[in-house]
Amino acid sequence: MDKLNLVQQISVAVLPLLFAITLHEVAHGWAAKQLGDKTAMMLGRLTLNPIKHIDPVGTILVPGLLILSGFIFGSGLGFIFGWAKPVPVNWEQLRNPKRDMALVAIAGPLANFIMAVFWALIAKIGIMLQSPFASEPMLFMGGIGISINLILMVLNLLPIPPLDGSRVISSMLPGPLAWKYSRIEPYGFVILMALLVTGILGPLLSYPLPALQKMVTGLAGL
Repeated sequence: MDKLNLVQQISVAVLPLLFAITLHEVAHGWAAKQLGDKTAMMLGRLTLNPIKHIDPVGTILVPGLLILSGFIFGSGLGFIFGWAKPVPVNWEQLRNPKRDMALVAIAGPLANFIMAVFWALIAKIGIMLQSPFASEPMLFMGGIGISINLILMVLNLLPIPPLDGSRVISSMLPGPLAWKYSRIEPYGFVILMALLVTGILGPLLSYPLPALQKMVTGLAGL
C-alpha cells in the first residue's frame, strides 16, 4: 500500500466512503417503501446520486478531519467514518410501526455489511489480476471499503438515539419507556462527538471489528 501517495490514497478512498453512506441511507428508504412508507421515494431520496444525500458535516467535514488527523499523527486512513442526510421516514405510514421501525433501522447496517463483502471481493479480484497498475488500487480500495462499511455498521448499531441501534431498542420497549428513551435524541450528536474527542469511540468500535473482518474476508474467500 506504500506505493500510493497521499493524494492517490484519498482519491481511492472517496468512492468507498460515498457508497457506504449513500447506500446506507437508500437502504433505509427502500425498506420503508416495502413496509408502506413512500416518503423517501416521493422526495427523490431512493437514488445512488450522492449529491442527494451529502451532509456538509457528516459527509465532508468529519471524514476530512479524520483523514487529515490520520496523516498528521501517522495513522494514515485507518479510522474513517461519516454519515449522510437521514432519509425521512414517516413511522405512521408503516404497516406495523413498532415492528417495522426496527426493520427499517436494521436495513442500513445490513447494507453496510453487504457492501463490506462486495469490497472484499474487489480486493480478491485485485489479487487475482496481479496487475502492476490495477492490483494496488483495487487492494487499497477493497481494504478501505471493508473498514469503512464495518465501522459504519458497528457505529450505527450503538444504542445512542438517533442511531439505528436505538431504533431497534425502542421497538422492543413498552411505549412509555420508548418515549423516555427517545428524549435522549437531541443530545445524541453531542454524546457521539464527546466519545470521539475523548478517544472512547475508536476502541468501542474496534472491539467487534476483527471478528466481523474475519467473517467478511471468509465469505469473499480471502
